[in-house]
Amino acid sequence: MAFAVKSSLDVVFWFNDRALNDREYLQPQKLHRLLYLAQAYFSIAYPGRKLMPAVFVTDEFGPVEPTIFHVFAYGPPHMVEPNRIPEPVDHFLDSIWRRFGASSADQLTQRVVQHIPVAEAMRKGVGEEIPFAEMLKFYSSEAAARRGAPPVDQVLRPRVMRSQGGKPVNVTAWRPKTMPSKGEE
Repeated sequence: MAFAVKSSLDVVFWFNDRALNDREYLQPQKLHRLLYLAQAYFSIAYPGRKLMPAVFVTDEFGPVEPTIFHVFAYGPPHMVEPNRIPEPVDHFLDSIWRRFGASSADQLTQRVVQHIPVAEAMRKGVGEEIPFAEMLKFYSSEAAARRGAPPVDQVLRPRVMRSQGGKPVNVTAWRPKTMPSKGEE
């Protein structure tokens, strides 16, 4: 499976930098919720791709990425140089930040723990993996909207480009509708 960025640390540094630019302290729990949501929505926006090489497990409050949790346990690591984030990923992360960044850690946690993949893993206990396939299935379904997860087209902001005449136009990727498989009709 192809990843859009080389490391989860690259996404962490992006969110931390964005929070600092917005004069906000990014709480660890909020960071983990943003990472989780970014991974889930990226897989919907770019079918068949993961944003980052990451696995999410439950802690007593919600989903965390255990490697990031360990690396940042005593503050940000020193002497780690982030890789450059490609422009489409930068735009995607900006959309995630604009949609969810204003929410507090508690608000994001309350929302995410109601989502089926997290809720089911949390019922099994702390340290339970949240399967990526279940994330993909949930966030691409109508059930997600009923559980407080906005559809991907409400999360991703369109790119603004200029028309031939110089007027700004919103541009979004074409996403064909999926046809129901036999037996689902």
